Amino acid sequence: MLRRLYNWTMAKAAHPHASWWLAAFAFMEASFFPVPPHPLLGLMCLAEPKKAIRFAAIATLASVAGGLLGYAIGALAYEAFGEALLRALGLAESFPKAACYLRAYGAEIIIMKGATPIPFKLLTVTAGFIGMSLPVFIVASLISRSISFMIVGVLFRLFGAPIKKFIDKYLGLVTIGFVVLVVAGFLAIALVGGGDDAASDECAANPAAVTA
Repeated sequence: MLRRLYNWTMAKAAHPHASWWLAAFAFMEASFFPVPPHPLLGLMCLAEPKKAIRFAAIATLASVAGGLLGYAIGALAYEAFGEALLRALGLAESFPKAACYLRAYGAEIIIMKGATPIPFKLLTVTAGFIGMSLPVFIVASLISRSISFMIVGVLFRLFGAPIKKFIDKYLGLVTIGFVVLVVAGFLAIALVGGGDDAASDECAANPAAVTA
């Protein structure tokens, strides 16, 4: 079953309109969609390694554009729509802390956290809600999304063909390894994500006081 799903997805990833699907996924994920575009990006890069950087650039630009929609939701329609959206995505409890950190650190949080598995949509909606400078938000988002997507594109462009051959032969082992890496990544983020300065402590202890 895993092999059939892999072959089917690889065929779809190499479809002539796959770039549009990638752009749509990246755009929606940055504002309201729960599924990240990284799996599709990886499969498209596997299917056509020579176009990997192009695919990564598409994902980056579409994600930044989607981030602007998230920013608009936070700035213009948080009470009418944004709050319910975050609640539906299971991010409502994280919102006060995100707002606190964005007020305390600004673009630094977008750049650092936007390049991690922490939902980018949480940052985009929150940035709009707190009134973060739009030019700063755009530049920080571009850097953050470039880190997230372009590294994938460059790696697959350099090593895509050997990686694809290996995956074709050892799909089961690669799947297990991918799950292990994802879990290890979340553990690493949990260990290094917390700071010990005053602003970090305040956000962790009482984020509502800073977001009010």
